[in-house]
Amino acid sequence: MINGFDAHLFDLDGVITPTVILHRRAWRETFDELFTQLGLAPYREEEYFSYLDGLPRFAGVATLCAARGIELPDGASGDVGLSSIAGVGNLKNQRFAELLERDGIEAYPGSLQLMHQLTVAHKPMAIVSSSRNADAVLRAAGILARFDAIVDGERAAQEGLPGKPAPDTFVRGAELLGLAPANIVVYEDAESGVAAARAGGFGLVVGVDRGAGRAALERAGAHHVVADLGELVG
Repeated sequence: MINGFDAHLFDLDGVITPTVILHRRAWRETFDELFTQLGLAPYREEEYFSYLDGLPRFAGVATLCAARGIELPDGASGDVGLSSIAGVGNLKNQRFAELLERDGIEAYPGSLQLMHQLTVAHKPMAIVSSSRNADAVLRAAGILARFDAIVDGERAAQEGLPGKPAPDTFVRGAELLGLAPANIVVYEDAESGVAAARAGGFGLVVGVDRGAGRAALERAGAHHVVADLGELVG
C-alpha cells in the first residue's frame, strides 16, 4: 500500500512518539486549574480530542475556551498564566517541558520499525507537527537524525504558515523534500491533521488511531486507518 510512494510525512505526537500522553497530562493540569478558578465543571478527557488534538497550542486554547463560554484576551506572546489565551498556552507548554525533562520519551516500537524499513529503502522522511517542541522531543527520543526535514510550530510561525487543518505545513514539508504531494504518504493521528493532508492533495493519508477513533479519522478523510504503524511493516 505504501511502497509505491516516494516520500513520507509524519505527524510527531501520537504517531512517532507517545508524547501525546505528556501533552494530555499537561493540558489536563492546566485546564483543571483554569476551570477550578472560574467555578466550572472539571476538564473532561474527551475535550482533548474535540478541541485540542492536532491544533496549534494557542488555537487549541481559544477553541476550548470558546466551547466552555470563557472569554480571555489573546495576551502577549510571552505571557504565562491563566489570564490570557497566550498565558494558558505557555503555561501548558511549561508543564509539558517539565514532564519531558523528568520522564523522557521513546518512540513507538512500530514506528521505529517502519522508519527503519523506509530508511533501508532510501525513502525521504519529514516531520510535520504543530508542536513547538518537535526538536526537543526528537532529540530526547534519539531519532532527530532520521528525518530529512522538520516543519514544526516554530517554523510555521517564522514563515507565516497557518496550522492544521489548513494544508500549508504539509505542503511546505513536501516542498522541502522536493516532491509533489501526490507522491507522498502522510501519517496522522488527529482529525485536523488528516483533514489538512487531504486538503493538500497528498497521495495517501494514513490515520493512526491513538484514541480519536477509526470512524472519526475516516470522516476526516483518512484513506486507511491503523492502530499502530507496525501494521504497515513488511
